[in-house]
Amino acid sequence: MVNPETASWQKTIQSQIVSVTVYSDKALITRQGKMLLTGSERELVIPSLPVTLEPESVRVGGKGTVGVKLLTVSCDRIYTTEPVAERVAQLTRQIQQLETEKRHLQAQVDALTLQSQFIAGLREKTEEPFAQSISRKNLSLSETLDFLNFLGSQYSEYAIASAECHSQQQELDKQIQVLRQSLKNIQTPHSQESFNLVVGVEVAQAGEFELELSYMVNRASWQPLYDLRSHTSNKTVNLSYLAQITQNTGEDWQDVSLILSTAKPGLGTLPPKLDPWYVDVIAPPVLSMAKRRLASPSLPAIAPKAAINDEDMLTPEEAEDEVIPATNMGTEVAKEGSIVTFKLQAGGNIPSDGAPHKTTIFNDDYPCDFQYVAMPRLVSFAYLEASVKNNPQGATLLAGTANIFRDDMFVGTTELENVSPGQEFTLNLGIDEGLKIERNLVERQVDKKLMGSQRRTTYAYRLVITNLLNQEAHLKLTEQLPISRNEQIKIRLLLSTPKIPVGEMGLLEWRLTIPPQQKQEVYYQFTVEHPPELKVTGLEI
Repeated sequence: MVNPETASWQKTIQSQIVSVTVYSDKALITRQGKMLLTGSERELVIPSLPVTLEPESVRVGGKGTVGVKLLTVSCDRIYTTEPVAERVAQLTRQIQQLETEKRHLQAQVDALTLQSQFIAGLREKTEEPFAQSISRKNLSLSETLDFLNFLGSQYSEYAIASAECHSQQQELDKQIQVLRQSLKNIQTPHSQESFNLVVGVEVAQAGEFELELSYMVNRASWQPLYDLRSHTSNKTVNLSYLAQITQNTGEDWQDVSLILSTAKPGLGTLPPKLDPWYVDVIAPPVLSMAKRRLASPSLPAIAPKAAINDEDMLTPEEAEDEVIPATNMGTEVAKEGSIVTFKLQAGGNIPSDGAPHKTTIFNDDYPCDFQYVAMPRLVSFAYLEASVKNNPQGATLLAGTANIFRDDMFVGTTELENVSPGQEFTLNLGIDEGLKIERNLVERQVDKKLMGSQRRTTYAYRLVITNLLNQEAHLKLTEQLPISRNEQIKIRLLLSTPKIPVGEMGLLEWRLTIPPQQKQEVYYQFTVEHPPELKVTGLEI
């Protein structure tokens, strides 16, 4: 029962969440609540805040038609028994309704069984007269078929209907089992924990006041995801920038202004300080009574007092906040230093269920250039790559998992690194059978005569690339020469067509442009020289 004397100077405010800023491991919650003050209030109480709240992060402000001075803020930990009567009644009604449906289904099954038995009895009773009628030619062939079709269709119809009823009964049994388990769980009483926020105030006079409250909560996070869809016909990549938000803070976020941020508020603003690095001999541990008590501390009933932003009287003129009108411009992206924030246009609806919820940050088309990459020595296929450039005035693409689609077909996933505005990045789009590559060893000849006491072996390869596409293909073709790890073994490139130099680690790289429905050949020849008595390994080509 509320004490009338206490009620005159203490007022409870019902607030609601208006905006949420989600970080990588927590979230900043902003609540607002309006009330009429009489002028005699000394405490304002905001009840039922979640236990994931960080008390030291609480900030309080407000505005209204009356001057209010905010004095102190404290968080009281409250334990209450969750009311279950209404929930028990609701679950009981649902179970009764499902059991009624189950009885109706059983009645249908019983009726179908009677009909099936009647058809079976009819078949047994008419089997002999029916056979005699056929032998006497009293029944025509069409009448015989009609009768047989009648029996078959009735059996089939009753069997299908009966199977459907049994399937529905099994599904109802599962639902009833889940509801009964839920009923059993909530009938076991358990205490519910929450915070009550108590704000000490001085109120000048009667009037309206709108309190604004913000605090950090744990068990909330977000991470970027991407859907990248390439379209080879028009040389574009459609990028869907998604956010996967997870929260189990103890309060649902319903129709709130949702902001995603890459800031890390939990890490502080100052770099860590190094403590002295001590070394010592090992001593047996001694646990005093005081340390034993500290080893298992109990939770405090009242959390530490939070800092107050506004210590002066809040008049309507001084407390007026800057208002930015909403515009239908999509997600607002802001960058300050290395911190990126996304203010989503649509209202956020993220329940506190610990499950991942996806929301779109933005969706845009990016021009790209396609090229093929092939290493025929390892794989006889060509891989398609897309070179994409991030919009110079666009948003930073944060590191995250990307689902890759090529012409609306799922190719696979890749990990996208941080991509700044104006920066290029490459997408691997998998194997494309539009290019056919044949690689053949066309020469392997050992010179019969020693060349300056050296044995020389000549190797030559021919590669034929066929473009089966209806458009020209840009191909980066990579082959390699063996690398000598002994100074007595010499490897030399004799010929390459088209002509190219040898790169690092013996790599040979051709940049080819192949017209549609055309072929192009690549040829190269190299020698390996070594003393005849030297046994060379690694030339098993």
